[in-house]
Amino acid sequence: MRVREIAAQLPFVGEQSVSQRLMYMHADGLITRSDVRRRGTYQLSALGESLAPVHHTLSDWSRSHLPSQTMAEAERVEDALGRLNLRHTTAVIQTLGTNGPLRFSHIAEEIGVDRPSARQRLLRMQADGLVGRTGSHHGAPYVLTEAGQALGAVYATVEHWSEPFTTFNASPSPARVAAATRTHTNVPLTGDGARTAAALRRSAAVPNDLFSHVPQPQPRVPATVTARSAPGRGR
Repeated sequence: MRVREIAAQLPFVGEQSVSQRLMYMHADGLITRSDVRRRGTYQLSALGESLAPVHHTLSDWSRSHLPSQTMAEAERVEDALGRLNLRHTTAVIQTLGTNGPLRFSHIAEEIGVDRPSARQRLLRMQADGLVGRTGSHHGAPYVLTEAGQALGAVYATVEHWSEPFTTFNASPSPARVAAATRTHTNVPLTGDGARTAAALRRSAAVPNDLFSHVPQPQPRVPATVTARSAPGRGR
């Protein structure tokens, strides 16, 4: 499809925004373009098509554990991603999944951020239905909600999808949780890239049931596809 044809099916998104998003997706190797010099057509690449299991898992998690809302499937996936992709969200989920209920100060220490940043993240996660409190009194420990506890399958699917082009090595970090690193050097660990890597990290030092789900078999991305992929952005 051409940009105009895609935009026509997304009346709530301007054509310029669609064009910009397609440009980023093309740089990330998720779509291909028939002719880069002219107004060619776009279509999903093999890498883009391989995202289907990730989308299905996110949608299933949202449908099962978040408040019921009438929305399109793609909108449901976007909503689920919006709850998970903010910085330090995965670190908080991993910390609570490993240690159980924790007070605010202990969470801030565990994820290695200052207290104002930790408070802001916990308030947002509480509003998003991922964490709750064990009581109403001041200082009551935070705990994962049912939705937060059910995220294991989501992280396993995302990590499985990332395996063909992302691996992790040790990297210095002030945070006490396992640092997120990779050998996919085309994606810098800054900005969106740091959040993406953080969303995939798993602690090698502390076993965690939330981050140890066995992923279901999914289609592998051909090596020829990943070899051609040269992402220009983190996601």
